[in-house]
Amino acid sequence: MTQKIRILLIDDHTLFRSGMRLLLKRQEDFQVVAEAADGIEGLKRARELQPDVILLDLNMPGLSGLEVLQILSQDIPDCAVIVLTVSEEGDELAQALRNGAQGYLVKNIDADVLVEGIRQAARGEAVIDHGMTAKLVDQFRSQAAAPASSEAQRNKLTAREMQVTQLLARGASNKVIARELDVSESTVKIHVQNVLKKLNLNSRVQIAVYAVEHGLDAQ
Repeated sequence: MTQKIRILLIDDHTLFRSGMRLLLKRQEDFQVVAEAADGIEGLKRARELQPDVILLDLNMPGLSGLEVLQILSQDIPDCAVIVLTVSEEGDELAQALRNGAQGYLVKNIDADVLVEGIRQAARGEAVIDHGMTAKLVDQFRSQAAAPASSEAQRNKLTAREMQVTQLLARGASNKVIARELDVSESTVKIHVQNVLKKLNLNSRVQIAVYAVEHGLDAQ
């Protein structure tokens, strides 16, 4: 029997959470383990239950979604967090990814896009709403690092780690990277951990964001 993807909902709108729970329960490979109405309760549930995927709203009373993300990336780095929000601001998208989000989807997406996005996040893949991609690129371009900074970052990584970083910046999963570089997935995981340590980052999505911002995504 296939292991289910365990999901935690964190959103301050009761009606929205109820609708999400009903939608996700229709998927045989999903299990909604809990829901929370604010960031503090969400963090408590996340620490207790260690879900595979968290669907997180940005705008909540008390702790904001961005603050929750920062804490989750430190406390539960293996949990994939998808920001699910009404905001279509490029700066919030970029900040969410910097803070450790695995993905960013807006609430007006089709149900099948959300369902597939959850599966992708559980596999370790980045999940970005197609309509937000251009805004994300513009945001990165406006904050691009100087070439000297780019060269300094390159010198921190081995040639193989640079290859892994470039593939992560394109949204490649461990399986795809392993096939591309003709190595095992366990070897890819080791390289990813080395990159995280050297660049002082917390998630593979942060690596992708960092790579684009510092020009490390170019061949």
